[in-house]
Amino acid sequence: MENKTFTISVYSENNVGLLNRISGIFLKRHINILSLNVSESEIENVSRFVIVVNTTEKWVQNIVGQIEKQIEVIKAFYHIDEETIFLESAIFKIESSLLFDERQIQNIIKESNSQIVTVSRDFFVISKSGKRSEIEELYAKLKPFGIMQFVRSGRISVSKTKMEISAILESL
Repeated sequence: MENKTFTISVYSENNVGLLNRISGIFLKRHINILSLNVSESEIENVSRFVIVVNTTEKWVQNIVGQIEKQIEVIKAFYHIDEETIFLESAIFKIESSLLFDERQIQNIIKESNSQIVTVSRDFFVISKSGKRSEIEELYAKLKPFGIMQFVRSGRISVSKTKMEISAILESL
């Protein structure tokens, strides 16, 4: 079996220590977590972990099985990239003088469909949401001008098919 990128969605109660136990499952198998995002889900009082890994389908099945054994976990699913719609977000902090002195910066912002979030005397901040490749492309274009700070979020995703989590919760 060949390695692929998988997005694992974990629906759970929001309890202290769960993230540590879930990350331990990956650690024991020497599988690196490429991206991790935890947020509220579409279901009240239920959190959703979105975990991105690169491994084989056999390993991801084992991992999902181990995650589901955690008492707070309601259900876990995994998907390949073609089965999901996903985005990341990034923000870039850049010296303010460049916004006014370098016309090319304004063109880069416009062409990349980025947004200026704030402008101050010393810096301005650009926000960009999209595929990782789009964010990396924007980073490469801005790097020659000097990036003061940069941060990118973990992947957020929704499945293309209906998730049966609501039906599972209704049956409980």
